[in-house]
Amino acid sequence: MNERAGTAALESDLVDVEALVKAYYDLKPDVTVPAQRVAFGTSGHRGSSLNTAFNEDHIIATTQAIVEYRAAQGITGPLFIGTDPHALSAPAYTTALEVLVANGVRVLVDEFDDYVPTPALSHAILAYNRAGNSDEADGIVVTPSHNPPSDGGFKYNPPHGGPADSDATSWIANRANELIAGGLNEVKMSEPSAVETYDFRGEYVNDLENIIDMAAIKASGIRIGADPLGGASVGYWGAIRDRYELDLTVINPHVDPTWRFMTLDWDGKIRMDPSSPSVMASVAAHKDEFDIVTGNDADADRHGIVTPDGGLMNPNHFLAVAIDYLYSHRDGWRADAAIGKTLVSSTMIDRVAGFLGRDLWEVPVGFKWFVPGLIDGSVAFGGEESAGASFVRFDGTVWTTDKDGILLALLAAEIVAVTGKSPSQRYAELAEHFGDPAYARVDAAATPAQKAQLSKLDGDAITATELAGEKIIAKMSHAPGNGAAIGGVKVVTENAWFAARPSGTEDVYKIYAESFKGPEHLKQVQIEAKAIVDDAIA
Repeated sequence: MNERAGTAALESDLVDVEALVKAYYDLKPDVTVPAQRVAFGTSGHRGSSLNTAFNEDHIIATTQAIVEYRAAQGITGPLFIGTDPHALSAPAYTTALEVLVANGVRVLVDEFDDYVPTPALSHAILAYNRAGNSDEADGIVVTPSHNPPSDGGFKYNPPHGGPADSDATSWIANRANELIAGGLNEVKMSEPSAVETYDFRGEYVNDLENIIDMAAIKASGIRIGADPLGGASVGYWGAIRDRYELDLTVINPHVDPTWRFMTLDWDGKIRMDPSSPSVMASVAAHKDEFDIVTGNDADADRHGIVTPDGGLMNPNHFLAVAIDYLYSHRDGWRADAAIGKTLVSSTMIDRVAGFLGRDLWEVPVGFKWFVPGLIDGSVAFGGEESAGASFVRFDGTVWTTDKDGILLALLAAEIVAVTGKSPSQRYAELAEHFGDPAYARVDAAATPAQKAQLSKLDGDAITATELAGEKIIAKMSHAPGNGAAIGGVKVVTENAWFAARPSGTEDVYKIYAESFKGPEHLKQVQIEAKAIVDDAIA
C-alpha cells in the first residue's frame, strides 16, 4: 500500500494531456514488439500512447478490422459509438469515425455530443435489435474503463450488446496487427461527415422506470448522493434526478482528463475504481450527508455503494444483498431464472441462492459469459466480484448485456426506499444467518512460462487432498455453470475455497480466496493455495 493512498492527487501526479495526445499521433507501433500489438483483454484493447500501446495506428487498424468483421458476419445495420472523458478517447473517437465513414458504415453518435456510458450503448444496441428492424446494430465504446488517465481503451460490442467473445476479439486483433504490419495500405479513411445522431441519455433514462422502482424511491424521500468520479455518467445523474423528481445531489459534477480531483488508489496512482476504498475516500466522506451515496467509474459500468452505517461496501457484500432483494421483489421474473456469478465471487452468493431455491450459474471471469442468459431471461442477474453487474427488467426481458453501474447504484437506493434498511445493514443480517466470510485477493510471483502452465492447468493435476485442515471436495479447471475453461484452477472445501489465475499484464498470478472460518483461516488458505499452485506448475 502506497503511503499516499486515499489522499488527494498533487500536481506531480497529473498526466500531461498535451504530451499524451501528441504521442497518440506521433508514435508508431512496431507489431513485432508484443507490448505494441493490438491485444484485446476482457474489456477491449487498452494502453497508453506514451508506451506506444494506444496510438492512432492501433485505432485505424482496429476500426478497419471491425468493419471487415461485421461485414463477414452479415452485420449491416447502424454502429453506435460513444466515448468517455479520458484524454485519449476524443482523438481515438475521431480516428474511428474517419475509418467507419470511409467504409460506408452507418454511424450513430450522441445527439448532444455528450459522453456515453457503456450501459447506455449496450441499451441502444439492444433497443434497435429488438425493434423489428430488418438489419442488426452493433457498437464501439472508446474507454479504458477505470484505468488511469494516461490510458486509452477501445471496446467492440456485437449485436447481442455485450462484450465481444474471444473468437471475435482474436480475429479483430489479428487482422488489426496484419494491417499495421502492412503499413495500413488496406485501410480506408475520410473526413467523418454524414454521421447520424441518437439520444443515448434520453432513451436510457426514460426506460429506467421499467427496471427500477423509481416511484418508490421518490415517495420515500431518501437523500441520494451520486458521484460520477469525473466519468461518462456525469450528465446522466442530473437527468435521472429531473426525470423522476428525486432528492439526488451530484456530488462532483466536474470533468477533467487529468482527474486532479481524485484521491489516489492503493498504489499511489489515479484510478477511477469505485470499489477501491482509497479511490472512494473523498466520496465516503459524504456518507453522513445522505441515505445512500454511490460512485461510478469512467464508463459507468462499475458501481460503488456507500452507506451511513457501513461506509464503502465490499463489492461481494453488495452483490449478495442485491441478489437477495431482487429475487424476492421481482414477481415478473421467470420462476426458474438462475443467479449468475463469476467463480471468484463470494460463496455467500451460493448460500443466498440455496436459501432462495434458485439455481446458481457459475462462470469464468468476464461479463461476456452472462450475455446469453440475460438475453433469454434464464439468468436474471449476472455479477462479478469487481463491482460489475446487470439484471433483467421487471418483466424478465433483457435490459443491458454489459455491466451497468448506474443501474446497481439506483438499486441500492430502491433497497433503502422499499426496506427501510441500508444495504450494509441487510448484509449484516445475511452474515448473521449464513456466516460472515473473510475474502481477499493476493498476488504471487510467476514467470511467463509458469503463467502459461497455470492457464492450462487441469484440476486433476492437483494432488493435494486437504486445504487448511479441510477435505478438498472440488478441483475445477472448468466453470460448473457453462463448462468453459477457467484459465486457471479453483479448489473448494466445505467452508473455504481459492482460485488461481495468471495476470494478463504482470509476472504474477492472482490468488482469490475466501473462508467462512474467519481471517486467520483465510491466511492459512492463502499460504497453502500458493504452495499447491506452485507445486502444480513447477
